[in-house]
Amino acid sequence: MITILYFAWLRERVGLNEEALALPGGHVSVADLTDMLAARGGGYASAFQNRRTIRCAVNQEFADATAVIRDGDEVAFFPPVTGG
Repeated sequence: MITILYFAWLRERVGLNEEALALPGGHVSVADLTDMLAARGGGYASAFQNRRTIRCAVNQEFADATAVIRDGDEVAFFPPVTGG
């Protein structure tokens, strides 16, 4: 199981702050996970429609699409953040 956290407009579209998900085979890439989530349709499809506008962190460290997610990991999805 992994924990998925959603922030900002991703949270609004998905309708959840967080959820637990069992991984097929015990591990997947960030790209695989976003594909799986988008395939759920509805708010998930809307949230993950343009993946270039989404950032990801695995265990509180920025991760790219090729990063591997394993059982027990925490994955966070959020929009790009700008400082000011």
